[in-house]
Amino acid sequence: MLTVGLNVFEIQCRTILLLLPVLLVCSQLHAQTNVNRTLSGIIVTDSNESVAEVSVIVRYPSGQQKTVSDSEGNFRLTVPNEPLTLRVEGKNIDSVERVIGPGEASENLRIKVRFVIPPVHESVVIVAAPADPVIDRRDDAVYKNTLFSRDDQVFHTLSAGIDVGQHEGGGKSLEIRRFGFNLDHGGVNGGLKVLVDNLQQNQTTQGHGQGYLGQLKSLIPELVEGVDVINGPFNPEYGDFSGLGVVHIRLKESLPDQLTWRIQGGSFNTFRNFLAYSPQLKRGDALIAYEGSGTDGPFINPLHYRRDNLTGSYTLRVSENRRLGFKMNLGRNDFTSSGQIPLDEVAAGRLDRFGFIDPDNGGRVRAGALATYFRREGAQGSLFKLDGFVARSLFDLYSNFTFFLNDKTNGDEIQQHDSRLQEGINAQYIRPYNLFGRRALLIAGGNFHANQINVGLNKSSGRVPIDIVTRAHANVTNLAGYFQQGIDLLGGRLHLGGGLRYDYFRFAVDDKVNALFSGSQGASRLQPKANLSFTPSDRFPMTIYLNYGRGISSQDARGVVQRASGPKVSTTDFYQAGTSHTFKGFSLVTDLFLIDRSNEQVYIPDDGSFEFRGPSRAYGFEVKSSIKLTRRLSFNGGFTKVSNAFFRGTSPRVYVDSAPYLVSNAALTLAGWRGFSGSLRYRHISNYRLDGEDPAIRASGHDILDLSMTKRIHRLVDLNLSIDNLTNKRYFETQNYFESRLRPADPATARIHGTPGYPIGLTIGLTFHLLGK
Repeated sequence: MLTVGLNVFEIQCRTILLLLPVLLVCSQLHAQTNVNRTLSGIIVTDSNESVAEVSVIVRYPSGQQKTVSDSEGNFRLTVPNEPLTLRVEGKNIDSVERVIGPGEASENLRIKVRFVIPPVHESVVIVAAPADPVIDRRDDAVYKNTLFSRDDQVFHTLSAGIDVGQHEGGGKSLEIRRFGFNLDHGGVNGGLKVLVDNLQQNQTTQGHGQGYLGQLKSLIPELVEGVDVINGPFNPEYGDFSGLGVVHIRLKESLPDQLTWRIQGGSFNTFRNFLAYSPQLKRGDALIAYEGSGTDGPFINPLHYRRDNLTGSYTLRVSENRRLGFKMNLGRNDFTSSGQIPLDEVAAGRLDRFGFIDPDNGGRVRAGALATYFRREGAQGSLFKLDGFVARSLFDLYSNFTFFLNDKTNGDEIQQHDSRLQEGINAQYIRPYNLFGRRALLIAGGNFHANQINVGLNKSSGRVPIDIVTRAHANVTNLAGYFQQGIDLLGGRLHLGGGLRYDYFRFAVDDKVNALFSGSQGASRLQPKANLSFTPSDRFPMTIYLNYGRGISSQDARGVVQRASGPKVSTTDFYQAGTSHTFKGFSLVTDLFLIDRSNEQVYIPDDGSFEFRGPSRAYGFEVKSSIKLTRRLSFNGGFTKVSNAFFRGTSPRVYVDSAPYLVSNAALTLAGWRGFSGSLRYRHISNYRLDGEDPAIRASGHDILDLSMTKRIHRLVDLNLSIDNLTNKRYFETQNYFESRLRPADPATARIHGTPGYPIGLTIGLTFHLLGK
């Protein structure tokens, strides 16, 4: 019995000795569970937008840790179960501190920060910080992963209620339609102001149309850093042509690889080369890039569109708080156009959809610009920016809209010529300060823009001028000053802002055909701005906003001088009210808008005539959303619905025509999944009336799908593929209603004319990333 007892005791001792390490490990794990916890959350603005690359510092009695918020504003740390002091800080951000006790919740925190100066001002370029909402912002992902061959494809990525269409061939400026108004080529009916690195693309007193956007042909898509779209004239930084909004395109100052080469080819004899060199510099950033492309399009009369562009940029970090930049852009394009063809002839089968009437339509453009930029950070967060530019362009366009309507012998072909020199200077000062103990921001600046233009209209045949119709030397000068004051109240939940801009224009014309049309005139306009945004509760991610702005659009100098009693500058009063919601990966913006346009006197460069447009009004609503479905997959979409657009004071009512009342878009985007990136993009416009009095005369709408995909096939090589008009939709991009005569013996007929949209087209390319940094 004693032996048995000793054996049992020995076994028990051995068991305890064997289990002791396990018990010690378990107890240590239990102790660690008690002493450690997770600290996590998201950094957002007062408008519930996530903030990346913000420093998160947590201090506790036994030490401290530090991390940085990721691209979606999230952070996560494992910390001791001790009293914590959480501090969030970053450049131009008001520091935030929060004390968290041992028993308090430390996961899924929502930390709100306020920018002393909005991040957009970090650029050396003068850029406005858009009023709420700011969902209409595009980064560089779509531009570096998509194969572009036409500038309208770049605009299709913007969406934002903007409808654009090819207008007689790839080398001519797009026709712009927005908020129920047809802006022609960007400068009438309020205008859409387009800038590239703060250099205005809209050309005043242009040979083909006021506010013409032909300069965009020299834009290289791979160099786009980002695009800000402002819905209306809400920011005082922008004046002429900003009535229906602003599109500001910002270009890269460097590329991730020292040498990048893209070669692509596809349908319709399309080819394109992109070659860029971006050296690695100690005290600066630099790049130089070349683009050469061409296509014949689907037309029976080949487009022969050839484009060559050269862009350079150099930014020097002079010191810790000073930067000096230089930018250069050169471009040329030549093209043949099939024009706008009569759609009744297409419907009857007598003319192919891609056919032509006059084979000599087309044109040539030469353009160049040099710009310099200076940025200095001062004491207490203040900023001073200064830029200047000089630009030169040559433009000749040959068109035949009406065929033999006016001249049965030679036809109605015209040549429009524009040769111009531009100079400009822009300055801006930004100062954050405390106003009555509240955070405030003052922005003040000025603009100077001068144009010297040799502009004219000739009758021509076979691209040979046969008679001078108009010819003039015009000088248009625009001088402006502005300021904007913003203040945050109620702990940052209420933001009030107001601003004022003053523009003065001088129009001088030396007419070379009729001396009676020579002279000079001046005009000026004040443009008030106001905005309010309010977040009722930090617990519910919703912001209510109200915006108002007055925008202006100058008239052609020839029209101003010839009809001095008419309006020299038209105005647009834009009212907007809505809500924005941002929660984790979901954003939603809704708004109502009301637009009041003043009288407008439009000079028609096609024949030297005038069109007087009375005061008009448009109103409607918008819905836009963005959803992050997974870490790799996201969806965004929206629509702009114009409820009505009409001329005020007309009886019976006359409606604003030539623009759709519904514009919508959607995109499904894949990023970095097993080497694949791409997007499936959809765009829609409704049918719309082409006559203000007869609702039966209408342009057809369309629904288009485009696909782009990129696959990393080697660490140095990407395979790119794009399919435009994936469903091979038959449609017309630009449609207008006017009178024409096809043959000398035919009767004059009022009919719809249109430019056909491209059918399905495939483009394949390879991108080589060499000499990485």
